Formats: sequence, structure tokens, C-alpha cells
Amino acid sequence: MIIQDKKIAIVGGGPGGLTLARLLQLKNADVKVYERDLNKEVRVQGATLDLHEGSGLEALQRAGLMDDFKTNFRPDAGKLKVLDKNLNIYLDEHSEENSHSEDRPEIDRAPLRKILLGSLQPDTVVWDSHFISMEKYEEGWLLHFKNSTSYDADIVIAADGANSKIRHYITDIQPIYSGVTMVEGNIYNAEINAPKIWKLINGGKIFALDNEQTLLLSTKGDGTLTFYTGCKVGENWVKDSGIDFNNKKEVSDWFKTEFGSWDEIWQELFESDEISIIPRPQYHYPIDQKWETLPNITILGDAAHRMPPYAGEGVNMAMQDAYELAECLTNDEFKDVQSAISSYEEKMLERASEITRLTLENTVLMHSENAIENLMKIFSGG
Repeated sequence: MIIQDKKIAIVGGGPGGLTLARLLQLKNADVKVYERDLNKEVRVQGATLDLHEGSGLEALQRAGLMDDFKTNFRPDAGKLKVLDKNLNIYLDEHSEENSHSEDRPEIDRAPLRKILLGSLQPDTVVWDSHFISMEKYEEGWLLHFKNSTSYDADIVIAADGANSKIRHYITDIQPIYSGVTMVEGNIYNAEINAPKIWKLINGGKIFALDNEQTLLLSTKGDGTLTFYTGCKVGENWVKDSGIDFNNKKEVSDWFKTEFGSWDEIWQELFESDEISIIPRPQYHYPIDQKWETLPNITILGDAAHRMPPYAGEGVNMAMQDAYELAECLTNDEFKDVQSAISSYEEKMLERASEITRLTLENTVLMHSENAIENLMKIFSGG
């Protein structure tokens, strides 16, 4: 095996990085995951994840973790309502016997992370490892972290997300602003703190589209309601707006103005102080991005192909990257690591190009004048 006796450093302990570590350890590879979180108890933010056949679910199948997934997934969490700003309902999967959500089962991020962490050998994850820099060292790399520790590795794999600190060692291709900025909110104890919306969402998801704006909402098993506003604003809006996103009142005042023509119920999103808020400008990499493969470093997930979330492909892409990369690195048909990485990157970039194109089409569609009409055509196969 071409990675026999080689030390592999995976930087980033998200679903992609942890899935890769699991798959490589099944082949007896020497793997460490360097994760910036202080420990495994850190609260995992973000919406629920819908896993797809052929990508996310396939990765779990190969990792031998489908039984754990079936124990932890949430059967009704993917049931979708499509609404306009005045709460008129265009789709309600809660009232349908069959829905597209049944083919894309949902799981919260925290249980998925727990499953993946539990599948790894003890001490695989090195916590509190915030990557700072690295340099070539002998035939590999020496990695440096914010806590003043350093580790060497023969192979480095960047799984450190959309704002990857390792990507520039591979390519200088820069991301492109999509034209949309989201504001993410997490309302804790939402049944108490946002009771009307909690009842409306009914344990599932809501896509509310109107005025070329979006509100995407989902629930989590711990009682959290996660929402994302989507607005067409300039690339530097977060700074130029003058809003202090650590000040809930300022964000609430902006929302009252920006979504002022929407039904009053939506204002409940900002009534509680038990909320976290973060602005997220949405970027993507060029559809035709390519780079020259390096001998002992590669990249997966959002670090490789960040994109807006409007096709639900992010985590699935990362987990597919993980099993395809693991397959290449443990395949004896390749003469060396660089050849294996080259094969992986060629297929990954081709796949990412197509998914990025689809995602950008959805981004435009969902923020268009006839967004609901166009979305319903997609759902009906039109």
C-alpha cells in the first residue's frame, strides 16, 4: 500500500475529515486529525444535514456506520413546507404520504460527529489544534498550531472548511462572491423562545421565499431552531452596513426593516436573548478551477469547493471526497501518492464543477421574482 508507514495529517474535524480518518484506519493507515475545537464537547452549530444516496450515505456505508446512523437520524426532520412571506402554503410534506425527504434522511450535526468520533481509534483527534502554518520538512511537512505545538507528517490533507488556511499551499485560486449574504441564527429552547414559529415548522424545515429574499429554517433534536436569511447585497455588506452582529437589537432592527413587509410572525425570530447570530457572505470557487497536483498534500470538502447551501450538497460532497480519496490512497494500482492524489483530484474537481453549477442556478432561482413558482417546477420535475 502506497501509504504504508506514512504519517497522515488531516487538518479539520468536520464530517469530511472524520470520515476520511475512519476509512483510512479501516485500512490500517497511520492517521491523526488536528481539530481547532477545544474538545469534543464544544457545541456544534448549524442546521441539520440531509445525507444523499451515492455520497453521504455511501460514505457511512463504506465506513460501517449505517446502523449507528439509523439509530440517530430524525425521520421527520426533512419534511418541508414552502411558504411565501404571508404564510401561504405551496408545499407541505407533513400532509403527504411520500416526500422527497424520505430519500434524503436528516441527522443533526452533533450526533453525526459523535458517531464518527466514536468510530476512530483512541487519541486519533488532537484537540485544540488551530492551524497556523506549515513548511516542508524532510520528505513531508511540519505543521504549526496556535497553542505552540508542532507535528510532522508525510501527507497533509486539508479538511479545514470554507476559510481553509491550507488551501493556499495548493492553489492561489480565489473564491467568487455569489451575490447573496446570509445571516445565520440559532434560537435555543425554541419551543419556549419562538413558540409560533416552532409550531409552524412542526419539527421539519421551512423554505419561505418572497421579495427576492429567503428564510430557511430547520429544527434540531436538542430543541434549537436554526434559520438563515438570504438577501442580495454587495460583497462588503457585512462591514458597510454598520451592523454589530454581536448586538441582537441592531440585527433585529435591520430585520424589521429588510423583512418589514413579511408577516409579523417572522419577527419572533429575534424576540429571545437565547440566540447566536453570525453573518455569512456566500462564496464559490470557479466552475473550471484546476491546479497542478502536488506530491503529498491535497484537499477536500468546502476547502476544495465551497459553495452556497442552496442545493444541500456541501456535507455530501465532503463525505464523497473522503471515500474517493481513501479509495485512491489505499489502491495498489497507483505507483505513488502523487498519482493517487492526481486521480482523486481530477474526479473531485469534475464532480464539484457540476454541483457548483447546479448550486449557483438554485441560488439565483431562490432569490428571483418568481422564486416559489420556479422552485415548485423543480419539485414537480418540470
